[in-house]
Amino acid sequence: MQHRINIEGIKLYAYHGCLEEEAKIGGNYIVDVYMTTDFSEAAKTDDLSKTIDYCAIYEIAKAEMAIRSKLIEQVGQRIFDRLKSDFKTIKSVRVKITKLVPPMNGDVEQVSIEIEG
Repeated sequence: MQHRINIEGIKLYAYHGCLEEEAKIGGNYIVDVYMTTDFSEAAKTDDLSKTIDYCAIYEIAKAEMAIRSKLIEQVGQRIFDRLKSDFKTIKSVRVKITKLVPPMNGDVEQVSIEIEG
């Protein structure tokens, strides 16, 4: 049996980007986290300590997004690394960061990166 915990649509405002204006005015981002784990014990006992607390995942995403980077690739890697380090019960994790309305020479709704492992 395989168990998944998905936290989708974490909406955050952050200051990532290579342009100086992005460091000043910031932009909107969405973070999605998909985890494979074993929550059999939590399902049997109804005990939060036997699974992954959604609030803790949100706080990691929020904390790492608050640290300015030029590239969302770096932010995604930091989130991924913290999740793997902080939660030993995670078998695999996928982190997706979406940057809404990126400053480009064209009409682009969003760009995103994904890290999985």
